[in-house]
Amino acid sequence: MDPMSHPQFKCTVVPQFLEEQSNPAQQEYAFAYTVTIVNTGDVAAQLIARHWVITDATEHVEEVRGLGVVGNQPLLKPGERFEYASWAQLNTPHGLMQGTFFCMTEDAHPFEVTVEPFTLARSQSLH
Repeated sequence: MDPMSHPQFKCTVVPQFLEEQSNPAQQEYAFAYTVTIVNTGDVAAQLIARHWVITDATEHVEEVRGLGVVGNQPLLKPGERFEYASWAQLNTPHGLMQGTFFCMTEDAHPFEVTVEPFTLARSQSLH
């Protein structure tokens, strides 16, 4: 890899409470989240795997690991973006989610992208 090249992905997440898919009487709270990944670096790179850490209000932690995101391992050239939506279910009306994307440049140099913690909260519902 050229010592002047910098692989970098920037991630933003927009969470949303799913009223219709939730059942508070059964302690089931569903949340959707939309992730946008932008290659802000100057080399093409691919998202290979993900690791999410989901913590509910009782400090119960669930970890989710897997290849790619929603069945894709997007290869992003500099300036390109990839957006996907997924969901999570909690036993409490709010929690926290954070993660790591494991990525690799076209010439096989691995790097990680941290997804900063974001809140999953029932109060996000505006209707």
